[in-house]
Amino acid sequence: MSASRKYIVGIGGTLRAASSTEKTIRKVLDYAGQAGAETEMFSGADLDLPMYNPGPAEAPAAARMIAALRRADAIVIGSPGYHGGISGLVKNALDYTEEMSRDDRPYFSGRAIGCVATGAGWQGANATLQSLRSVAHALRGWPTSLGIALNSREPLFDEQGDPIHPEVDAQLRMLAAQLIGFPGVAA
Repeated sequence: MSASRKYIVGIGGTLRAASSTEKTIRKVLDYAGQAGAETEMFSGADLDLPMYNPGPAEAPAAARMIAALRRADAIVIGSPGYHGGISGLVKNALDYTEEMSRDDRPYFSGRAIGCVATGAGWQGANATLQSLRSVAHALRGWPTSLGIALNSREPLFDEQGDPIHPEVDAQLRMLAAQLIGFPGVAA
């Protein structure tokens, strides 16, 4: 991989295929890919992992996700707002990053972290976005200046997964640009 080609990993969504959160992350990754980044997504069944138990990841899906995160230059994390916070599915996946604690570049050090949250109302989406940004900081990542909260009570995407509203599309494009433009920081 050349220095200019970034590898961006997306994590999030629900066990329901094509959730609004998953569509949001995928569209950010699509825009990053159009700009030359290599991308990989972990959503739905990819995140249906055993509850995290400290120690080496025994689940092959967890080991694959951790390997991708270790290689990542930037990460997009998305969660639906469940009762004012991050879903258990996404939080459990993030708990597996403890395996990266002793790496030369621990956790998300030196990586841009794009945070996106969806919710059936603005309160849950905004509270979840703030929680995701706090987790990104706790994992030593650099949350992008733009974080995205979307109200999923109204349709957000068409059948092809494209944003219906120009302002949502603009935010997703901007987040992709911020992930690609982040210079990285020494651990």
